[in-house]
Amino acid sequence: MDEKQDVNGNQSDSHKNRPARVYADGIYDLFHFGHARSLEQAKKLFPHTYLLVGCCNDETTHKYKGKTVMTEAERYESLRHCKWVDEVIPDAPWVVTQEFLDKHNIDYVAHDALPYADASGAGKDVYEFVKKVGRFKETKRTDGISTSDIIMRIVKDYNQYVMRNLDRGYSRKELGVSYVKEKRLRVNMRLKKLQEKVKEHQEKVGEKIQTVAMHRNEWVENADRWVAGFLEMFEEGCHKMGTAIRDRIQERLRGQLSGDLLQNGKIDDEDEDEEYYYDYYDDDEEYYDDEESYDEKESKIKK
Repeated sequence: MDEKQDVNGNQSDSHKNRPARVYADGIYDLFHFGHARSLEQAKKLFPHTYLLVGCCNDETTHKYKGKTVMTEAERYESLRHCKWVDEVIPDAPWVVTQEFLDKHNIDYVAHDALPYADASGAGKDVYEFVKKVGRFKETKRTDGISTSDIIMRIVKDYNQYVMRNLDRGYSRKELGVSYVKEKRLRVNMRLKKLQEKVKEHQEKVGEKIQTVAMHRNEWVENADRWVAGFLEMFEEGCHKMGTAIRDRIQERLRGQLSGDLLQNGKIDDEDEDEEYYYDYYDDDEEYYDDEESYDEKESKIKK
């Protein structure tokens, strides 16, 4: 059991009437959400916590860890804008000592449990002291995010970031790029854009080919059904057309036959009249010959 915490995790009598003063330290270069989550955990260690965050200056950091992207002033300011931080301690020491804890009235030190080499060069853990005295509180790192990961992303896509800044108006001298390298980057970027356009065009063509193939397969699968349906419709249409043509022909034939019958009827009437006329004439002539005397006939002959 921790000397300043009871079995229920509550603060002991030594600071139960005030917030627990928890200290967290680090470099906090390129401040990201992984940093913020670790500070959130430190802030929530106790119901009432006053969180102090120490940040090493550039000189100490460059000596023991290496060059930073952000300056010490930028790193201090980033911490001040984190909502979990109550106080920022600049120029924090690399190794936490009893003297430092007493100076800032620190109750606990919060950090992840991974060992960090101290300044002696012997590979000792910088938190070895606070762990021994039972004043260390472990926080969990956030997987998948770290300052080193972000720097690796920039290094990996270095040429793209250089070209982006050149396009935004930065000079090659400001970016530390030679004249030849600038020209080579611009040519490479143009070639890359051309390749992307070609790839995009190929993908579109591939999609169209796939669509055509899909429709072709669909047509092949349904060809018999479509052809049968077409032939059925064609046969029905031909039948209707034949019926209509036949009806038209029959109608015209009926009309022509009716006309002929009417015309033949008139001709027969005329023939009957003419026959009656001639028959009448012949009878009359015969009657006349019977009444004529012999003397008159003889007289006509002499004339």
